[in-house]
Amino acid sequence: MSATASDKAAVLVEALPYIRRFAGQVVVVKYGGNALAGASDDDALSLFAEDVVLMRQVGMRPVVVHGGGPQISDLMQRLGKVTEFRKGLRVTDGETVDIVRMVLIGQVNPQLVAAINVHGSLAVGVSGEDAGLIKAVARDPELGFVGDVESINPTILQSLLDDGFVPVVATIGTDAAGQAYNINADTVAGAIAESLGAEKLVYLTDIEGLRRVVDDPSSLIRQTTPDELDSLMADGTIAGGMIPKVESCVHAVRAGVRRAHILDGRIPHVLLLEIFTDEGIGTMVR
Repeated sequence: MSATASDKAAVLVEALPYIRRFAGQVVVVKYGGNALAGASDDDALSLFAEDVVLMRQVGMRPVVVHGGGPQISDLMQRLGKVTEFRKGLRVTDGETVDIVRMVLIGQVNPQLVAAINVHGSLAVGVSGEDAGLIKAVARDPELGFVGDVESINPTILQSLLDDGFVPVVATIGTDAAGQAYNINADTVAGAIAESLGAEKLVYLTDIEGLRRVVDDPSSLIRQTTPDELDSLMADGTIAGGMIPKVESCVHAVRAGVRRAHILDGRIPHVLLLEIFTDEGIGTMVR
């Protein structure tokens, strides 16, 4: 059933105080490759792009951060290169880091930029290699060119935001010698949010949010704190691939980011539902 004119007016009235509150504020959004909904990847990407553009048009300052794990694995398979994992992390030799750069900078980043720019000349693709944005340090010599964030220099992002653009960041970093490293995109998103003093850090995932009991949908955690999340990681409730997201949320909120959110990116327009409605959706860390 289509919305009536009064329904639409009610939605706009509900959104108005949030538009006022967040005008001029930075919101860092981590785009997960498997996160978004729709009948096809193109539909998912266009819905995400519409949300980002609307945020920008009402005065917010969005920054998009992305990885590309599934796309990297796909290209490696097509090139006949076997992926080796140690403790869940991809061993990244010199050839693999070149593949990672090709996928993130040459494939995923332009797709996101193009989807946003359908709605106007707003998005600019940026790599962590650009203007020293992401300084990296090797995580473990056995993993090769897998990096951790040593520091963020947000100058290029701040300049783009001040000029009205939407930065779209590929998570490749470099060390002091210029060597490229592949870095977990969840970790990078948190570090960028901290460096920009963001109002919000948002992770789009393929789950509805965090649960106190993993198999019980009714145990969804709507609001939580860094201390509670520490406990849930310590007792094993939060495990696996969610740990980097949750650790980044915890660190960012303790470092001054006002709110962090874990949302189900398969829900159309989930960003707008979280930011501009009273009830919100997913899990919020405050």
